[in-house]
Amino acid sequence: MESTEQSDVDQNIETKYPLLPYEKQILMDMFEKDALLIIAKGLTYNDIVANLLWIHNDPANLVLVINSSEYEEKYFSEKFNLTVLPTIGNEREKAYLEGGIYFVSTRILVVDLLKNRVPVTSITGIIVLRAHTVLESCQEAFVLRLYRQKNKTGFIKAFSNSPISFTFGYHQVEKVMRALFVTELFLWPRFHSTVIKSLKSRQAEVIELHVSLTTNMGLIQTCLLDIMNYTVKQLKSINRTLDMQEITTENCITKKFHKILQSQLDCVWHQLSTRTKEYIQDLKVLRTMIINLIHDDSVSFYALVSKYRTPEYAKVNSGWILLDSAEQLFRLAKARVYNNNNEFNPESSPKWKCLSELLTDEIPKDVKEKNESLSRTKILILCQDNKSCYQLNNYLTMGESKYLFYTAFRRDLTITSMAAKYKKINNKTQMKTENKDKEIKNELDEEANAEEMNKSSYVLTLTQTATKDNSGSKAANESIFEPLSQVETLDLTQIETDKPIICIQTFKQNGNYMSLSETLESLRPQYAVLFHSDVAAVRQLERHECRRPQAEPRLRVYFLVHDHTVEEQAYLTALRREKQAFELLIQAKSVMVIPSYQDGKTDEYFNMNVEEEVIHKDTRKAGGQTQVTKEKPVVIVDMREFRSDLPALLHKNGINIEPVTISIGDYILTPDICVERKSLSDLIGSLNSGRLFAQCTHMCRNYSRPILLIEFDQNKPFHLQGNFVVSTDLSGADIQQKLQLLTIHFPRLKLVWSPSPYATAELFYELKQGRKNPNVEEALALSGDNTADDMNYERCNIRVHDFVQKLPGITSKNITRVMNRGVSLDHLITLTQDQLAEIMENKNEAATLYSILHVKPKTTETDKAKPFGKKKFEKFKNLK
Repeated sequence: MESTEQSDVDQNIETKYPLLPYEKQILMDMFEKDALLIIAKGLTYNDIVANLLWIHNDPANLVLVINSSEYEEKYFSEKFNLTVLPTIGNEREKAYLEGGIYFVSTRILVVDLLKNRVPVTSITGIIVLRAHTVLESCQEAFVLRLYRQKNKTGFIKAFSNSPISFTFGYHQVEKVMRALFVTELFLWPRFHSTVIKSLKSRQAEVIELHVSLTTNMGLIQTCLLDIMNYTVKQLKSINRTLDMQEITTENCITKKFHKILQSQLDCVWHQLSTRTKEYIQDLKVLRTMIINLIHDDSVSFYALVSKYRTPEYAKVNSGWILLDSAEQLFRLAKARVYNNNNEFNPESSPKWKCLSELLTDEIPKDVKEKNESLSRTKILILCQDNKSCYQLNNYLTMGESKYLFYTAFRRDLTITSMAAKYKKINNKTQMKTENKDKEIKNELDEEANAEEMNKSSYVLTLTQTATKDNSGSKAANESIFEPLSQVETLDLTQIETDKPIICIQTFKQNGNYMSLSETLESLRPQYAVLFHSDVAAVRQLERHECRRPQAEPRLRVYFLVHDHTVEEQAYLTALRREKQAFELLIQAKSVMVIPSYQDGKTDEYFNMNVEEEVIHKDTRKAGGQTQVTKEKPVVIVDMREFRSDLPALLHKNGINIEPVTISIGDYILTPDICVERKSLSDLIGSLNSGRLFAQCTHMCRNYSRPILLIEFDQNKPFHLQGNFVVSTDLSGADIQQKLQLLTIHFPRLKLVWSPSPYATAELFYELKQGRKNPNVEEALALSGDNTADDMNYERCNIRVHDFVQKLPGITSKNITRVMNRGVSLDHLITLTQDQLAEIMENKNEAATLYSILHVKPKTTETDKAKPFGKKKFEKFKNLK
């Protein structure tokens, strides 16, 4: 009874931005508690966040939004007319004091928090978007830890629309919640009863059109699946010790296959055999083929397949092209483009014909039955990617035959003879000479590249003749559509025309998942055609339909899907994986134990109030007893290092961070220890450019214990891999050789290898034990030109030191003695061999040095024959 009353109260709540019933319930739950919301894909949280921001949009409040994407920041900033944070630190400090809502990058916010530019106690709350990425970056967790350390009353609200991301790893959702400092978990799958009830209040009219594959396409799909099955079995048979449960033929065709491969094999990549790597690469190739079979035209698919029927590829693949299924695949792909007489006669894509019938027959007929004007009709066609949008746009504007003919030229296909309908096109376009063919091909190449790379949406309309004649009797090979030339920026709100509008768009424009919702709101189409299947797009259409006024007619959705194909299977697999993810999260929620962060009892777990102390003995004695002083461990960190995870992990281990822009090193642990951190890719770049040599030179001149830290990615193998992992420019042996030269030139430089940032944080913690903290002023005073005065070898001229160090007989053991006891280079030359031996304390090294300084080299007959540039000097003699 109480839940029913609460539900009624929720529905009566008025919000600034309209919400569906289930969204109102989510808003109430999130407003009352610090929580993590995990919602199904397509049921976006944008309107919920917008209402939360509107509630707190007041100068008296300071609300920070972190971890947002570029598109999310732009969307909310325009909605609330938010100001951008200044780039200068002092100006940002003033902006924080003025209050309001700010979208801020975590790197900037971490530095501002450490430098006390942010009034932490005055922060009303922090909103975290894309919460499933929090553990990966660590920066967001760092921000929240610094925030909770000084502010126990402000809110933290986190949002995520990727339930599958929480199923990887052990107790992943609990780890994320601990990092977020939230106490509640709200799960809203599509099968939630409140969501079902809300979306059933007004449903679109959905018509599923099951399009059958052509005979050749069906046979090609069977061949590709047979080859994939064979490859998966071989892969598992030679890797029985590895966990390959997720590597199945079913998962191979899903969008997340590359992420599955990465999570399963990245850590053991260096242990895999060459054969295994070939099988994995072939699975990626086969997946590309089977996806292109469904989404591409016959000409493009044949061009793709032909690339792999070459002697070069046969040498590097696992051997699948030698199978009978592969031979049949190549034969059938060619049969789709050339007929029995070897004439160019490509088969049409089945969905093209279905789409043409919808646009020229089905939809005009439905409009006529409703007694509405065709000129006011708006149709939205949704595709998977930019390439499909470009393909459909050309098909509708050029016609089927012309487009396939042009595609063949663009793909460099050999055409000796053509079917009758293509001969007519050839005559019309006057492509009779070879030069003309090349010009058209080049134009098409440039146009295709530009369009495919940049455009993710097109706006078309029916031609004037087609608008007058709605008989639908136009031939499929003739174009009855034309681009809407007045729309240059594709601003759909500016369209004013007396012709029907056809908008072709991807599900996500350049990765922006909000683009579909924005298009639906601005265009408000009467018809939508799902040319490809996508779970999130279907749900966004459901939400849009529920939000439409009752006076507007229901949206009609045509769902084009190839029956009993990998396209249908991939869609069903995506639904199944999401459902399983939510079931696992529901089970995990029922047994998880999350501590409360408001009572201050769990501070010890998060190292917030209990900070490690460095204890060192003071050399001064008072009353015959050694004084012992205690101080918090501090590490000076270069500002540029806040792009990495290490500063956050150091702080989590109880080490205070001092962010400073320093010119020597990345981390200064003690007055003597300076660390230059290099990731594997950065190490290779530094070795190639020579930057690492200069950095090591500065460290060695200013610190007695310089360290070069080589840090690996925790998700990658702790191993130098050569071309597979490291780089295409350097092999593992080349890196080792260059590092050996580095250690020879800088004997006091220590190389430290770390498998992950976590291991590095533990190492730094050990190095800090019992040692003094560094001085910030001293670190800032040092630069490449200003050197420390307390080092023995720095009391002399640096250039002389480097010169002497390169002389034969001089080693790291005797360089200090030579520099201290020698007066100058002139004095060094006057010393006898016995005197040098007395200084260097080694007769052999002294003899080597004496010989290089005094013994004249003997010239050979070959040397005498060479002019050594004497002719050049004669010219200058004549000038005197």
